[in-house]
Amino acid sequence: MQIQGNERWKIEQYGIDPIPYHARQDRPMDLFWVWFAANIGILGILYGGVIIGYHLSFLQSLLAAFIGAASFLIVGILSVAGKQRHAPMFILSQSVFGARGNLFPATVGWVNLLGWEAVTVVTGTLSLAALLQDIFVRANPTYLDLFAVTLFSACVIVLGLLGQATLLLVQKVATFVFGSLILIVMLFLLQHGIPWKSLLEMPTGNWLQGFLPAVATIAAGTSISWGLVAADYSRYQASHVRSRTLVLAVTLGGSIPLFILMTIGIILCARDPQLVMSSNPIAAIGSLLPQWMVIPYLLAAVGGLIAEADLSLYSSGLTLLAIGVPFKRYKTIWIDAAVMLGVTIYILFFKQNFLGPFTSFLTFTGISLAAWEAVFITDQWLVRREDPDVLRIDGTLKKQNPSFFRTLHRYAFISWLAGLIIGSLFTTSTFFQGPFANGVFATSSLGILITALVSGSFYFLLLVIQRGNWGR
Repeated sequence: MQIQGNERWKIEQYGIDPIPYHARQDRPMDLFWVWFAANIGILGILYGGVIIGYHLSFLQSLLAAFIGAASFLIVGILSVAGKQRHAPMFILSQSVFGARGNLFPATVGWVNLLGWEAVTVVTGTLSLAALLQDIFVRANPTYLDLFAVTLFSACVIVLGLLGQATLLLVQKVATFVFGSLILIVMLFLLQHGIPWKSLLEMPTGNWLQGFLPAVATIAAGTSISWGLVAADYSRYQASHVRSRTLVLAVTLGGSIPLFILMTIGIILCARDPQLVMSSNPIAAIGSLLPQWMVIPYLLAAVGGLIAEADLSLYSSGLTLLAIGVPFKRYKTIWIDAAVMLGVTIYILFFKQNFLGPFTSFLTFTGISLAAWEAVFITDQWLVRREDPDVLRIDGTLKKQNPSFFRTLHRYAFISWLAGLIIGSLFTTSTFFQGPFANGVFATSSLGILITALVSGSFYFLLLVIQRGNWGR
């Protein structure tokens, strides 16, 4: 059923105000397809290679892949808040941190979304350029790169502009079309035989220094990264939808493709350990295929990346609105698109070696997101569940109460900041070295796990101590 204000192939009119009752008609399966498509990218295979890099046994690797994929439960839990209050993620966050306190995590979230979006567009452009080079062999490579970045970016921008109803349809179609292509390609790669001898002879790794960091790295790159936009897509869910059903649909939608692709990655990288070390892993995987299958493979790679980038652009626009930019939703898409294109062109044509440090910076911002998600989930569990009145968000609140803009809920903000600081001490990147980021912490995302534990536990203790007024 088409809903006025949110129709397929028309620009979505709703922004950050709560979705009106008549428009809340989505079902949990809609989100299953959204998150399935977001995780069918070829890069999921590389996570299998990352797991292999921690020197685990085959069974340990499979278990790490399973738990890492199952961490998409985080996105499922955060989606419940969108179903309950029908507003975007960082608008809901204002009720936890206060309008002023929310500015800090929201700004970091916006930078993270736009940054990874640019990285995805760069990767997609290179894949599309390789596809075009196979078709137009004699064409000038520079012209092909320009055409590829224009075409790939245009697809992402158009989908972001059109909005939620169109995205639901596109993600579902992408799941079947590109998911099927990727499955066919992967089955072909495996037809050369599964190296059972190599897999079964892999020695058992250290559970604390190998297994746990592997799981933390997968969670940081998947569920924690996507958690900051969960409610953006669940806010159209019908009010009568059961929370358990919603959580299950989101969790399975994200975890099933992730687990399958990571398992294939484990097998491929056991056969060729250098695969994950390649500077262009998509091209490296393509080199294992016969020439006639390269085009379907690259098409699948490009489609999977579009299905990821369109969500990032759409949510970055909503996050920009939550920060306080006074524009309509579709105008924020143009702002974000301009920034995204600027970063993409800079990396592609002027500073190719900038991609590594830039990706490292974006990974570092993940500790802020982990702290924010831990506080939000703790608040949702302890506060929102026991005080239904807190669930109400009045779309005119800011106009009726100007002091709203000055609110800062100190316990939530302090907990976020504490996790951010302590987590940084155990985190390393190309531009920052935490004093305790040694040994296993130097080569994993365990710092992000510590960040989440510190922020969540600290906020829990503050709420328990001040239970009478919920720490406000």
